[in-house]
Amino acid sequence: MLFQGKEFTQGMKQLVVNLKHFYDSERIKKGMKAVWSIEQTAEGLGIGEATVRRIIAEYNKNFQVIPDNLPKPRGKPEYTIPNDLQPDVRQYIRSQNLKGLHISIELVREYLHKINPEYNFSTTTLWRTLSRWGFTYGTEKRRSALKEKDYVILYRRRYIRQKRLNRKLDGTVIRPEVYLDETFVNKNHSNQFTWYFEEDGPDVNKPSGKGERLIIVNAITQDGWVNNAKLVFEAKKKSGDYHGQMDWNNFSKWFSSQLLPNIPKNSIIIMDNASYHNTIEDNTFPKSNSTKEKLRKWLDDKEIPWGHDMLKPELYSLCKLFEPKPEYKLDRIAEAAGHSILRTPQYHPELQPIEKCWGVVKNYMARHCDFTLTKFRNNLPNAFLQVKPETCRKLVAKMIVEEDRYWIEDEKMDENQGIDIF
Repeated sequence: MLFQGKEFTQGMKQLVVNLKHFYDSERIKKGMKAVWSIEQTAEGLGIGEATVRRIIAEYNKNFQVIPDNLPKPRGKPEYTIPNDLQPDVRQYIRSQNLKGLHISIELVREYLHKINPEYNFSTTTLWRTLSRWGFTYGTEKRRSALKEKDYVILYRRRYIRQKRLNRKLDGTVIRPEVYLDETFVNKNHSNQFTWYFEEDGPDVNKPSGKGERLIIVNAITQDGWVNNAKLVFEAKKKSGDYHGQMDWNNFSKWFSSQLLPNIPKNSIIIMDNASYHNTIEDNTFPKSNSTKEKLRKWLDDKEIPWGHDMLKPELYSLCKLFEPKPEYKLDRIAEAAGHSILRTPQYHPELQPIEKCWGVVKNYMARHCDFTLTKFRNNLPNAFLQVKPETCRKLVAKMIVEEDRYWIEDEKMDENQGIDIF
């Protein structure tokens, strides 16, 4: 009976343990190496050696008892291809485009496999991921190739233009720049690699599951963390996207009470496009199902002439011509305090230096993890201390280099591909 590709039940796991123990006794009789019994068990059941080690480690961790199958975690599953690969993939595709070389899904797969031999994603998965990251397969001169979608280039260009307008000739900024972001850390977040006894497996001393999750909100300037801006709270869910644990009420309260009072005057606040960052102000613009009277009143209030013989679809079409741009609640709050907001382009974590700060914090938490909630909470302040003012200055400087590179490369791409950049 082959178990490959099947979900292991409690009974199937017990069979793996029993067969492994049988081969252990045979190994001792024959004087074979310890790994022999693992190889024989894997071969006999048609499964991988890593699967055998994992089941035996689980068995030893639970004091020689096969635990019941754990329920599948709820919430939105994580993407197969990690979002952390976005900058590397984008840089690779753009470099090939700039050279005028053909680039395909297969070439991207090969590139990812060179980065990490474990990256062996299917063509379909990679295609969907690239589409989600803002790439398309289109015509470049006389050939077809992967390239960034026009709206991605347009948004990035507008964003970087605003950043460049805030720079002096010597490279310093005219208005202070504040970068804010949210992240999460799970209680059982620990280093992936460790020394272990081969028979036990690498997970023998690790508890199952990710453990409690803390949501963290904070902001930096080039001088380090913003004083008194850190917000930490325990999430209700242990899986899924952490953005689902935050809402407009929580974020706006933190923004008004902890961030704005502690940042320099006349700052530019830079953030991503999370839904609760972009909550729109209520407006009185009529909907398509509004009555003719409401449509006429809206036009009258705006002093826009209309005809009595106009049908309802005509009235609504006329209203749409003068529809005001949506206003974000957060922008109004910031402007009232003397600041302004700039949103980073989608799919560009490399243009948000606080992303690297989160990496420093999480690496410290992983190195000092003992899988207890008390130590977990006590480690967090020390983790933040690892991000020093010098760290932030270096990250901001590196980000500026990335912005300048995009600015120059996009002009070359415009010449090569005929993309209109506004």
